[in-house]
Amino acid sequence: MKKITQDAGRKALGEFAPDFAHYNDDVLFGENWNNPDLDHKTRCLITVVALMASGITDSSLKYHLENAKKAGISRKEIAAAVTHVGFYAGWPKAWAVFNMAKDVWTEGEASPEEGMAAHENSMIFPLGAPNDGFKQYFSGRSFLAPVSKEQVGIFNVTFEPACRNNWHIHRATKGGGQILICVAGRGYYQEWGKEAIEMKPGDCVNIPAGVKHWHGAAKNSWFSHLAVEVPGENSSNEWLEPVSDDDYNKLP
Repeated sequence: MKKITQDAGRKALGEFAPDFAHYNDDVLFGENWNNPDLDHKTRCLITVVALMASGITDSSLKYHLENAKKAGISRKEIAAAVTHVGFYAGWPKAWAVFNMAKDVWTEGEASPEEGMAAHENSMIFPLGAPNDGFKQYFSGRSFLAPVSKEQVGIFNVTFEPACRNNWHIHRATKGGGQILICVAGRGYYQEWGKEAIEMKPGDCVNIPAGVKHWHGAAKNSWFSHLAVEVPGENSSNEWLEPVSDDDYNKLP
């Protein structure tokens, strides 16, 4: 997840109340919001609930509703949360929050940029740079972020919705292969001649050398996995044909 920064305090109150600006920008957002003991998505939802319970429905709530959406909280999730809290904090407060939330979570689909930002905020690893070096082997946009280049190569690979790589084989005369660990979103892994396996955060797949396979995102979800390069002798990748649209579109 990207480091959260804030300068609203200094912009609005830097000269009038510099201490308050410091506490707001450097302590509240600089330290508290970056505390890894609570994930960003949960922290956003807690903040919305706290403001709602306090009856605060001004621009600060609008800001935190927008922040919650960017963190990956869906329209159904925010609706369920506000409904639940309404029983405890008050029905009029729920109405006030819903009137603002409707403007943030519109009926239409999120833009690609909003979807990408929400996905990036949902995981602890960086999205990385466009995977231009291998784009000829991917049916859509992908991104690559090195996690480790020493001892064992580990890379966070991110696929936009419906993006997948070509069929390919990891070759090695001894050892080799790859391990995939899903860290965010939803996607698939498939070996030649077998059914595709759905992958969600925490799922792990071991791929021996010599096995023809592909992996990528579901049609309606971003997908990120760690790709762990298993050490081997004379290791190489053999890129093959793309996954056919007919086969891919059969997947849910």
